Amino acid sequence: MAEEIINRVANSKLKVIDLEDFYPKGKRILFDIKDWLLEGLVLREKEFRAHVAEYDWSQYKDCYVALHCSTDAIVPDWAYMLISLELEEFSKMTVIGSLDLLESIVYTTIISELDLSIYQDMPVIIKGCSNKPVPANALVLLSQKLKPIAKSIMFGEACSAVPLFKRKK
Repeated sequence: MAEEIINRVANSKLKVIDLEDFYPKGKRILFDIKDWLLEGLVLREKEFRAHVAEYDWSQYKDCYVALHCSTDAIVPDWAYMLISLELEEFSKMTVIGSLDLLESIVYTTIISELDLSIYQDMPVIIKGCSNKPVPANALVLLSQKLKPIAKSIMFGEACSAVPLFKRKK
């Protein structure tokens, strides 16, 4: 008679956090303002304001938007602020920078709002592999937030976790 297979991980107190579970839905957009600059380099206020006023911002409803300029133009801060104010009623979030920075800021917000009290005095594994773009910075922020709460923190999968922290008794 075959012996019953017991899933020790499922029966343990070990808790797994998969940041992919918190990945918010919404298209990520990199919005380049270079086409609104004279020869891609010079911001002329009157023309720039006209572009912003006439543009259909509703197409970014429920999107995450990263504003940037792909040329070496010196863009005043107010230009990005002006665009962000137009996007505010449509986009879920608008930042200045790359898509990587956008994702990092999205996850910073998510992690700062997480209630981790269920991990109090528990061994925790922060899952490593994901199919969605979870930034490395999110893993760092989560581990720092868990440190005063968790009994121990590991990274990876239950079968091959790398120990990172263990609270001293």
